[in-house]
Order: sequence, then structure tokens, then C-alpha cells
Amino acid sequence: MRKQFTLGKEERLKSRKQIENLFDKGRSFVIAPFRIYYIVNSEVPIQKGESGLKFGVGVSAKNFRKAVDRNRIKRLTREAWRLQKNDIKEKVGETQRQLNVFLIYTGKELPDFTTVKDKVAIALKKLSDKIDENISANS
Repeated sequence: MRKQFTLGKEERLKSRKQIENLFDKGRSFVIAPFRIYYIVNSEVPIQKGESGLKFGVGVSAKNFRKAVDRNRIKRLTREAWRLQKNDIKEKVGETQRQLNVFLIYTGKELPDFTTVKDKVAIALKKLSDKIDENISANS
């Protein structure tokens, strides 16, 4: 099967209820300059053709006053996620669970794409390990 390097509408975390649940009950870890929030939902049914992976990104207006800068960081982060998410997407699909992930950029200066891509790769690796822990704990 050919890998899809897309970030479609169904893969974006947009539901206010899911985002609030993520920040209230989810877990987090830090890989500078990102704080990563995640929650694994086993009770949420996954419809046919829908991936169980949902993703969101945010940047503080306190650190970046200009919307142009915030939007650039979000664009870079979404692109890095889009290119590297396939391994974790397959793992989530095998487990029949839903994984919601939200990345918050906490750095103070504008990053370049290679930095963002490297940090997102590290975050995905750590998320993959956390999913394995969650599966073994529930089994």
C-alpha cells in the first residue's frame, strides 16, 4: 500500500470537546521547543475509512506578537507532522484506538524547518513508545 502524505480535514483536531478533554485528562511531555499533549481514547469508535489519529498545533501570541510569525510556525509544524506521521498512524490503526495529539510551540525565536522536523520526529518516536506502554498496560 502506498503511503499517503496528506493532512486532511478528518485528521485535524478541531472539536472543542475533544480539545478540552485532551487538556483536562490527557498527558504531556516536553521536547524543547514543543510541549506535546496526547490522549489515547479506547472508547471512541473509529468509523470506516477514518484514521484514529487527530492532530492540532498552537503558538503563543505572548511570545510571537505578529500573526505572520505564529502562522509560519504552525505551517512548518504541520508540514513536519504530515511528512512523518505514517508510522504512528499505522500503529494507531492496528490498535483500533483514537490518539489525539496537540503540539504547542513554546520557543522564543522563529525556528527553521530542519529544527522543527527533527523535534517532531523525536516527539513521534516518544509518542510511539507511549502508545506501546498504554497497550501493554491495558492488556
